[in-house]
Amino acid sequence: MPIVPDMVGIVVSDVPRAVAFYRLLGLAFPDPKPGQDFVEVKSNGYRISLNAESMAKDLTPGWTKPVGQRMELAFLCDSKTQVDEVFTRVTEAGYKGVKEPWDAFWGQRYAIVADPDGTHVSLFAPL
Repeated sequence: MPIVPDMVGIVVSDVPRAVAFYRLLGLAFPDPKPGQDFVEVKSNGYRISLNAESMAKDLTPGWTKPVGQRMELAFLCDSKTQVDEVFTRVTEAGYKGVKEPWDAFWGQRYAIVADPDGTHVSLFAPL
């Protein structure tokens, strides 16, 4: 059997704060218990986990907090309007808008927000 992608893990500094952000994007993470360093949700066939920095340090000797953008999640929206609405909902909740919605040359309405740890999250829909 070939290996297949199954889960995307995101290392976060504060699990409850990250849960609140990703819920704004429609991910139904469970409420983390006090001190819990891992939560996951299944979405569109993939598991997405939020992993506390402390857990990453425990599991990976020499782990250091990354700098810059290495990867990002991209959320498919139903329409151009939904891209704009989700961007507004996230930024009005106090999270950073990295790039306001625009019509990209590759044929999508696109916007970028940042989670509480600065990880970029794209929002897009076909034009």
